[in-house]
Amino acid sequence: MDAAFTAEQDEIRRTLHELMDKRCGPDDVKAAVATPAGYDPALWTALGSDLGLPGLALPETYGGVGCGTTELALACEESGRALAPSPLLATAALAAPLVLALGSDGQRAELLPRIATGALTATLAVPGEGLATALGLTGDNGGDWSGGGRAGGIQARPADGGWRLYGQADQVLDGHSAGLLVVAAHTGGFARSRTLLFLVHGDGDGVVRTRRTALDETRPRARIELRDAPAELLGSGDSDEVAAALAATGDAAATVLAAEAVGAAGRALERTVEHVRQREQFGRPIGSFQAVKHRLADVYVQVQAARSAAYYAAWAAGAGSGGRTGGLALAQALEALRTAASEAVQLHGGIGFTWEHDAHLYLKRATGDELLFGPVHLLRARAAESAELFARQEVTV
Repeated sequence: MDAAFTAEQDEIRRTLHELMDKRCGPDDVKAAVATPAGYDPALWTALGSDLGLPGLALPETYGGVGCGTTELALACEESGRALAPSPLLATAALAAPLVLALGSDGQRAELLPRIATGALTATLAVPGEGLATALGLTGDNGGDWSGGGRAGGIQARPADGGWRLYGQADQVLDGHSAGLLVVAAHTGGFARSRTLLFLVHGDGDGVVRTRRTALDETRPRARIELRDAPAELLGSGDSDEVAAALAATGDAAATVLAAEAVGAAGRALERTVEHVRQREQFGRPIGSFQAVKHRLADVYVQVQAARSAAYYAAWAAGAGSGGRTGGLALAQALEALRTAASEAVQLHGGIGFTWEHDAHLYLKRATGDELLFGPVHLLRARAAESAELFARQEVTV
């Protein structure tokens, strides 16, 4: 393993760092989440058409940059540092890999070049609160999490040479603004029960989208209601291929999320250190007190350990030996972000509890991500199960 970053990777980090400092300050974030889209379209244009960020991990054949998970993770580390609201995660880490892995030649040629430039945003819609399960992060995604033929899921039926979907998905990341929905739906009834993926136009017939109030406003979510909505099958209709593609996408997305959480945790720590150096108590900066130093030292160690885990997971994904390293890295990064955010609120004192300050945004990002992609203990349990860490062994006497 070569732990050093290439010149190209360093340039990606530097460029994104400068852009976020200029275009995505605390006031910019608060203004962006208040818009109907939930993000700044001008910033998204800069990330998409100018920098090609959504296409970082897409092949050059489809208009992408031809890099991989490592480069996307490094870019998201910088966006996480700024808590930048954008459809980058949903588009580049969730939807695009599924289209690339399962789509026909025609579907790839039609969709991926537009995704690579940011002209088309996309997201993954699964019923209920099953996103982490669908991605194979907290459980086996070969079950009936798409509804299993029961009410409350999303059902698909063949009609007029195509497909029609009906049902509801309640926690769809950027679902209110995405131009393309990759929808997981149950089909085949009980006799041939299986979960497949379908492509649905965000503003198509029979699609009702409602932006929901979210704990973390920088991660907008929506309820998607499908009322006999026309859809196009993604892939060949093999449920085993779908489950494998979702699991591979889940591990890569977890790696990207881990890097993003590390960026946010590192920035929360930086801001806390800046504050304790300036805030005075009893005639001296509170950062000079030993108890404060110890608390921040513990946070620093945890953040650095999480950063190492995220970088290793990114390298493993690029080397094709990811396994469940993405899920483990995400668990460690979410813990680090939660600790850094909690200490930021505490050590900022009274202002850390106010809406006007930004400390609460980091705490909400940590909590919101764990609710959507976790919890942490299930991420680790799933990784242990996949690695057969606690497999029963026969003992010969």
